[in-house]
Amino acid sequence: MQTDDAAAIRGVNLAKKFQSGGNELVIFAGLNFEVARGERLALVGESGAGKSTLLYLLGALDRPSEGTIYFGQQDISQFSESELAEFRNREMGFVWQNHSLLPEFTALENVMMPMLIRGTSVRDATPVSLARLDEVGLRNRASHRAGELSGGEQQRVALARALAGNPTVLLADEPTGNLDFRTGEMIVSLLGDLHRTHQLTSIYVTHNMSFAGSCDRVLQLEQGILAPWNGEGWLPSRPEREQPMILGDGGNYV
Repeated sequence: MQTDDAAAIRGVNLAKKFQSGGNELVIFAGLNFEVARGERLALVGESGAGKSTLLYLLGALDRPSEGTIYFGQQDISQFSESELAEFRNREMGFVWQNHSLLPEFTALENVMMPMLIRGTSVRDATPVSLARLDEVGLRNRASHRAGELSGGEQQRVALARALAGNPTVLLADEPTGNLDFRTGEMIVSLLGDLHRTHQLTSIYVTHNMSFAGSCDRVLQLEQGILAPWNGEGWLPSRPEREQPMILGDGGNYV
């Protein structure tokens, strides 16, 4: 595969396999794709297709069973555990369906956490964290503990936390999944605004097709194959023109 200097992330011949009761369970194999710098990419597909598994690999939270993940020109598949932890803290911002805030800490303390882990002092982390809370409209809730916030407010704090360390890539796994429609639409709009403001590369896993449709590109993961979504819902099969290009190694490239 030719390399692309404009690619933020490249997956080359990626596979993820698990052992289950003496059998090998293949989630996907032979995936090849690129995510351009500054792109908003949505990953869609039925539950259990492996979307979150793929997102974990791209975020360096797990390792592929086979294949290579490049961040720019760096092969992060070869990083040690400590190198991966530092890489995640420096380059990646994460937002989950469950906001995963620490309930005993305030909104401000939750947002500061990635910087404190990095070694930034509380004095230096505080103004940056307040600025991120201001961006999501919650500066006036900075001193409130996580449990005192609504679900939508908690997810906005999670967004602020994801951006506190000034990442280059934002990964979100069903960020509207636990929210009502109106609050979910507000989070979708906010994700778009923050993507532009912070010049991010963003990858979202979602079942919200309206959200997916607002992105630059939508890929569907189905039966281990990653291909462009045709905009018409889940497809039991695809016409030939929509099949991904088959590479010499048997993988597919999107």
